[in-house]
Amino acid sequence: MYGREVPAYTTLLEVSHDVNADVVRARGADAERLGSIDRVTAERHGAIRVGTPAELQQVARIFGAMGMHPVGFYDLRDASSSSVPVISTAFRPIDRAELARNPFRVFTSMLVPSDRRFFSADLQARLETFLDARTLFGPELLALADRAEADGGLAGDDAAEFLRLATAAFELGREPVDQAWYRELEAVSAVAADIGGVPSTHINHLTPRVLDIDDLYARMEARGITMIDAIQGPPLWEGPDVLLRQTSFRALAEPRTFRTPDGDVVQDSLRVRFGEVEARGIALTREGRARYDAAIAEGATPEVWRRTFPDTEAGLVEQGLGWFTYEVTDDGAGAPVVRREPVVYEDFLPRSAAGIFQSNLTEEGSKDASQAGAERDADWMAGAVGRELHDPFDLYAAQVAASLAAAAHRLGVAPETLAATPSVPTTTSTGADA
Repeated sequence: MYGREVPAYTTLLEVSHDVNADVVRARGADAERLGSIDRVTAERHGAIRVGTPAELQQVARIFGAMGMHPVGFYDLRDASSSSVPVISTAFRPIDRAELARNPFRVFTSMLVPSDRRFFSADLQARLETFLDARTLFGPELLALADRAEADGGLAGDDAAEFLRLATAAFELGREPVDQAWYRELEAVSAVAADIGGVPSTHINHLTPRVLDIDDLYARMEARGITMIDAIQGPPLWEGPDVLLRQTSFRALAEPRTFRTPDGDVVQDSLRVRFGEVEARGIALTREGRARYDAAIAEGATPEVWRRTFPDTEAGLVEQGLGWFTYEVTDDGAGAPVVRREPVVYEDFLPRSAAGIFQSNLTEEGSKDASQAGAERDADWMAGAVGRELHDPFDLYAAQVAASLAAAAHRLGVAPETLAATPSVPTTTSTGADA
């Protein structure tokens, strides 16, 4: 569906597959250290935007039907110099085996109309009235979603109908857009207009995973597709890849119909959807993430990175900066060997997400920094979504602890013995779905 709506996305997939195949040919098994090529090829993250807690709760029911849970809290309001008045979470599987089966995430943003830095009291009232009057997800879809979540799945016909209805709910709307209303919101924020200026929601981007994002960037430009100015996230350097690097092609002008204040229906275009691509690295501990944030603030150059991070995975372990799992294998001669594997970062970076949003905006919008912002945090988001909001760090820590316990049990030693031994022998996995 998204490929039909945004043809350049199909080109992005083709280039991603070509790059990944070339990397595997060149690097062999090492190319799959952060995930098997089958998983990387299938992997996607999507992005959607909603306007209210009620809409967010309904989205949670739809994704809950597919075993996807809200993970993390992201505040994009202060992560960019442009006007991005949203807070976000991401829906994804939280179990390692489930992620291997369904490596899919949906970054889901929600508007904050009560934030006076962006919206006056009058505009907030009119915006909330507009949002409360629309229906994004029909009762049949929600009923099927609830049944799927309660029963652990749906039978064939019901499953097909659920997928049909869910896909249709995220298609680009065909109803004419109120031109004056959309432009009023767009003067505040193009993101606000994309959420609250239209009667439906839609996929904003669908993101494949690539093993060499710098090569992909060059290949896309060689095909005549305009990319944003930079790759967001960590720099390219000789050390371990950590967290997440992202880039995109620029939002394209898509034809839309508008209804003018005089009642006429006219053709125009909007630039709100873009093609994003990502390269994933090793998940960092809280200490590692603190170093990352400081390095990004300093400039995120290779020189900064060399001062901030060790240039080996062993160094990440020794300094307690990265997450790694442990597994006992056989060395081929009957002796047990503890293999250390990096845990792939499964989540997002607010500054990078805001940077992608900002790079695809035609206007900065307006933001009155003298006004107080509406307080929003992870607890508020959990209440809004009506579900437990999982902490990414806790999920990674639990994954590592489980692997240590299993390995230690097999070896008959204490788990802390393995965790305190960063020099344990390791081998390279050819299919490490972390």
